[in-house]
Amino acid sequence: MRDRHSLPLYLQISEMLIREINAGRLADGARLPPEREYAAQLGTSVGTLRKSLADLTEKGLLERIQGSGNYVRARQDVQSVYTFFRVELHEGGGLPTADFISVDRVSKPNDLPEFGKSDEAHRIRRLRRLNGIPAIVEEIWLDASYASSISEAELSESLYLFYREKLGLWISSADDRFSVSPVPEWAPAEFGMEAGTPAVLATRISFDNEGNRVEVSRGWIDTNVATYVSRLK
Repeated sequence: MRDRHSLPLYLQISEMLIREINAGRLADGARLPPEREYAAQLGTSVGTLRKSLADLTEKGLLERIQGSGNYVRARQDVQSVYTFFRVELHEGGGLPTADFISVDRVSKPNDLPEFGKSDEAHRIRRLRRLNGIPAIVEEIWLDASYASSISEAELSESLYLFYREKLGLWISSADDRFSVSPVPEWAPAEFGMEAGTPAVLATRISFDNEGNRVEVSRGWIDTNVATYVSRLK
């Protein structure tokens, strides 16, 4: 049974391939392996792979030529579930997944940038993995005015997808800032850095489509595993 937080398998594969294309690991014009062979490589069925390839074709990232094969058509303007997720494995790409640690409604701490209308926020703590490798511990603060309560059971691995589908909230832009900060004490044992160890901290302020600050997130990155990437085209 699929974990209730996970994206459908075909979409996981599609998103993984989008990140591989964006990272340059699948170059423009590259021919993908034959479908049965590729499905075996990815550990999935041919039917699931074909749904993934159809999704990529619809997004303009794949050209399917009858009798010849499937060819990558690299683009940078593709709408992806992980459009705003900028952390990649050192070799590039990596499918993001999330282990939820806690979800609580609490007062906003004084050390956060100002955002939203409420004095409270939903605090979501997660361990993020890339291709199954622990890479980031995250603390996301969503202004409480958008929902009276949020349970872990409601959430999906892509919070922005959850915001759109369940709360009617669209994140249209984000401002990322970097500093060095100790890994928090609540970081799980699976994370590759011990609590108190200095780590690269990415602080993000997210804006809705009217330019309002609606969310602040903090992510401590294990730079032995992953790095932040921003590509300018």
